[in-house]
Amino acid sequence: MGDSSIVQWVHSAYEALVSFLGHDLLVAVVGLLLTLVLVGVNPLFLVWLERKVSAHIQLRIGPKEVGPFGLFQTIADTVKLISKELITPRPASRVLFILSPILVFAPTLAAFVVMPFGRHFQVRDLNVGVVLIFSFASLNVLAILIGGWASNNKYALLGAIRSVAQNVAYEIPLLLSAMSVAIMVGSLRMQVIVDAQASVWFVFYQPVAAVIYLIGATAETNRAPFDIPEAESELVAGFHTEYSGMRFALFFLAEYTNMFIVASVATTFFFGGWRGPFLDGPWWFILKVYILIFGVMWVRWTFPRLRFDQLMNFAWKVMIPIAMANLIVTALIIKLIQN
Repeated sequence: MGDSSIVQWVHSAYEALVSFLGHDLLVAVVGLLLTLVLVGVNPLFLVWLERKVSAHIQLRIGPKEVGPFGLFQTIADTVKLISKELITPRPASRVLFILSPILVFAPTLAAFVVMPFGRHFQVRDLNVGVVLIFSFASLNVLAILIGGWASNNKYALLGAIRSVAQNVAYEIPLLLSAMSVAIMVGSLRMQVIVDAQASVWFVFYQPVAAVIYLIGATAETNRAPFDIPEAESELVAGFHTEYSGMRFALFFLAEYTNMFIVASVATTFFFGGWRGPFLDGPWWFILKVYILIFGVMWVRWTFPRLRFDQLMNFAWKVMIPIAMANLIVTALIIKLIQN
């Protein structure tokens, strides 16, 4: 079969799918399949990357035996977790205990629907895309609380309560920093926000909001030094103490997926999205996202864990007032410019 025949066959297959499903439904199906592939493969790479980053920062030896450069180590760990027994404690609330890992992971898929990887690499460009991302992200807190409460374990419940307190506190400055950008653009569409940065990235217009967002995003994903909800030295692994096997793995799968999501939102809001100095495209988006994730990993393996009272005081007494002041100043400047 020649090249022209292959192209003709692909074109015919595409036309047949469009006629059968419709263009919008076909785009949604293809986007869903690509999202599932990304959600499945990306955490495997990030777990390997974090081990390598931590090893270099702390002068240790990272994974190197299983596959080239230890690339297959995460796959071996996944196989191990799949083979482990799923244990449900007898006093636990069985339905909620099983439902919690699903609830903590499922909302992460919704964020990819509106994520603008490129000009034509977006499943849907909704006019409330920003609202959709933050709305589904908040469900993660509910799932963690359900998991800690349903375990019927005092350490798991304490970890879940800490997680709710932390996420509520740090979600406020995170949303305020995002609102500063939305006010400047005058839209909640992700592609519009990227297009508004055609000449200058918003990190230069909104450096305070960018720093606040990155700190809040680190806390939202329970990453050190904000990993009090799963502080293993204090709470025996925190809210997921009673989970085993793939139920346990789903919590970490959601954590690494959320890292990708918050880094993607930061890339869209402050670092120009898929735009670059030349050849705009999804490669710039992915590169920026992984640079931000590397920064989050660097912070984790460099700074010690904060006390819970220090963490909460920093959110309510420092982050929120600065974010609110930045939002007010932004609104006043825009009003003066418009007048």
